[in-house]
Amino acid sequence: SFDCRASPFAQEGPMLSPRKVLFISADQWRAECLSAVGHPLVKTPHLDALARDGVLFKRHFTVTAPCGPARSSLQTGLYLMNHRSGRNGTPLDHRHTNIAQEVRKAGMDPMLFGYTDTSADPRGLDPQDPALRSFEGPLPGYRVGLLFPDYMAAWMNDLRAKGYVFEGRHDVYQPRPGFSKPAERGHRFIPTLYKSDDSDTNFMASRVIEWLGDHRADDWFMHCVFLRPHPPVITPEPYNALYDPAKVPLPRRKATPAEEAAQHPLLAQWIKALSRPNHYDEHNPNHLVDMPELELRQMRACYYGMISEVDDAVGRIVAHLKATGEYVHTLIVFTCDHGEMGGDHYVWGKELYFDQSFHIPLIVRDPRPAADAARGDQVDAFTESIDLMPTMLDWLGLDIPAQCDGRSLLPFLEHRPPAHWRQEAHMELDFRAGPYSGLDAEAALNLTPDECQLAIIRGERWKYVFFAALPPLLFDLANDPWETNDLSRDPAHQPVMLEMAQKMLSWRLVQQEHVLTNLHNGPAGVEDRRRLRA
Repeated sequence: SFDCRASPFAQEGPMLSPRKVLFISADQWRAECLSAVGHPLVKTPHLDALARDGVLFKRHFTVTAPCGPARSSLQTGLYLMNHRSGRNGTPLDHRHTNIAQEVRKAGMDPMLFGYTDTSADPRGLDPQDPALRSFEGPLPGYRVGLLFPDYMAAWMNDLRAKGYVFEGRHDVYQPRPGFSKPAERGHRFIPTLYKSDDSDTNFMASRVIEWLGDHRADDWFMHCVFLRPHPPVITPEPYNALYDPAKVPLPRRKATPAEEAAQHPLLAQWIKALSRPNHYDEHNPNHLVDMPELELRQMRACYYGMISEVDDAVGRIVAHLKATGEYVHTLIVFTCDHGEMGGDHYVWGKELYFDQSFHIPLIVRDPRPAADAARGDQVDAFTESIDLMPTMLDWLGLDIPAQCDGRSLLPFLEHRPPAHWRQEAHMELDFRAGPYSGLDAEAALNLTPDECQLAIIRGERWKYVFFAALPPLLFDLANDPWETNDLSRDPAHQPVMLEMAQKMLSWRLVQQEHVLTNLHNGPAGVEDRRRLRA
């Protein structure tokens, strides 16, 4: 029978035997927060070592945010405009295949430790089905080893068994009562109730290692998802003290929130929203927009500490693979879902058009001898989160489904960059209201739900942001890397605006859904005329 999804570009046969894939994702990690790319403070020795033994992609971008939409793209290889699960809670159409379902075709039983934040398609389900009461469901195709949010209950039970006293999820991340904070440290210096050995990050790493220990002789595919450095911004000792706030750089922003808000109505609305009490960072008494300088630096220092804790957890897992001899058979992918504004432009979170929301880390360590020439490479080409599904399937020797908008990164892993590769990164954001949104742009900006969308094309120099019903933006990244000066209304830059708008239109035309568009029925049956897309 004809498989309309089969790719003519996939390699034949398995890449290695045994075949093992460790697909690690963190949550809310800024791309520059790796010592391997020269961050002045953050130390990530275990990820640095992985990068030296693999390839680090310096211009890697998620194609959308926040968590659910970003993971939908990551797991399906689809741009937001094609999968349309644009908000946490927006159902993901069940007709789309995904990495887990495709991996099963290799005879593997993909495991999930963590979460994919998948909202179930309600069609075919009873309205009372529990799957429709949460956006945090598992992606179809994965066997669940430990599911968030359920693993929070397992972790909290583990804490209670060790003698920690707290009521539940609402206070498990409370600052340690009675802790004496030095005067030169801010509120976020106060550590968690629990020790680092007992943290949610180490609990996840331990469960992963336990499972791996029972499957040493098997082929396996594991998706391991760490919650951190997602807020709340708090970390256990000693990570709370790793970074001196006095050395932490201040956010990049204008002199006042009002000056910053003048850039665009959506930015103004986010600054206003974050000026109200909210749940971005629980148990934090500080005002997110105008906290004192010490508190601001301390909050960023704590974020760095959370990153170092995850780095150590990744190091534990990699050390286990080396100790069991599995490292030489394992493809290791480290990335995250989206970035973090971190106070830049007076905002926190990941739902604005700035690079900090979309620019994320990617390290891929390929164990094959064919990848030896690329070890230690740092790639400057633009790569996107949708490239990971094709890459992992390609490595496993599986067909790449026709639905995939991304392309395999295997040529980069073999030190043979493709001759024709994208020259820009492409991003989208759906900011309509919903139960998990901290922003009500519809009412505040007089928009319909479907008007609450933006698309971005980000090249070497120019970054163009187009809104469905709000003014556009244009940034000259060569002279304004922090995106502080909008040039969209400057007559001298209208030719650049036109060029970028035409590039965006061409991108959308080429990348709109294409599962069947290159198939043709005729006297000889179905003819596949697909070509590799640039």
